[in-house]
Amino acid sequence: MAVNGSASSGLIVSFGEMLIDFVPTVSGVSLAEAPGFLKAPGGAPANVAIAVTRLGGKSAFVGKLGDDEFGHMLAGILKQNGVQADGINFDTGARTALAFVTLRADGEREFMFYRNPSADMLLKPEELNLDLIRSAKVFHYGSISLIVEPCRSAHLKAMEVAKEAGALLSYDPNLRLPLWPSAEEAKKQIKSIWDKADVIKVSDVELEFLTGNPKIDDESAMSLWHPNLKLLLVTLGEKGCNYYTKNFRGSVGAFHVKTIDTTGAGDSFVGALLTKIVDDQAIIQDEARLKEVLRFACACGAITTTKKGAIPALPTEADALTLIKGGA
Repeated sequence: MAVNGSASSGLIVSFGEMLIDFVPTVSGVSLAEAPGFLKAPGGAPANVAIAVTRLGGKSAFVGKLGDDEFGHMLAGILKQNGVQADGINFDTGARTALAFVTLRADGEREFMFYRNPSADMLLKPEELNLDLIRSAKVFHYGSISLIVEPCRSAHLKAMEVAKEAGALLSYDPNLRLPLWPSAEEAKKQIKSIWDKADVIKVSDVELEFLTGNPKIDDESAMSLWHPNLKLLLVTLGEKGCNYYTKNFRGSVGAFHVKTIDTTGAGDSFVGALLTKIVDDQAIIQDEARLKEVLRFACACGAITTTKKGAIPALPTEADALTLIKGGA
């Protein structure tokens, strides 16, 4: 299925959770003070899948939703955005996950989750669409799907099948501490699959959490390096990102925009990166081309912060190129 006459042909399969974020109608207030909430579809892996198609790439989503109105609404949003949905299962006994997200005055977020258990946590290994996973050129995932069984086993199985089929494995831990039993357990499980990934993206906050080092520097980042890794990225919010490969390292500056809501910025960045490398993974070894791709990814991330909610704010290629050319 080509999307929008897409130039990118390799399939990016995104695995994990999709949920509904309830965002206060007024920014800069606590959940208790919010007069009302808008429902916004979200979940990092689903955001990445839509970020890819918005940029003209080809993507599929693998996960489980509740067999309820919200679950069918979310599946519909994926389809409307050109994401292949034949990896989605519906659970008749559990609800689609919800998250109440407050946007503080500085645009950063606080979360309160309703998952006990939610449908995404109940995906079983035998429910996976293995043919779809085997057809992936890139297989992308986070860490929320590692928190409980049976989803953890489904995650490990999907990774293994994708790797055997020759996919590039892309990992964005996407730390959400309130969902884990403890910080120690979060660190242990996030690290448990670390050595399998080819591409890893962490935020500055996640880097500090995983290393225990408050200094966001090359030494700290390289302490996370492993021999199978091809590309390590550390995103620095309004300061851009640092990149590390076997042969070179460097940084790319950010674009300055009026930030309203940071939700989905990292997912937009990842989606842009994966869309650009899916058909030409040699870009990772070519610093000049990699920098160009990361500049594009930073532009996509920046644009996503200029509107509320992740999915409505995800840019097209034209949006990103306009910002890069200074037209924004």
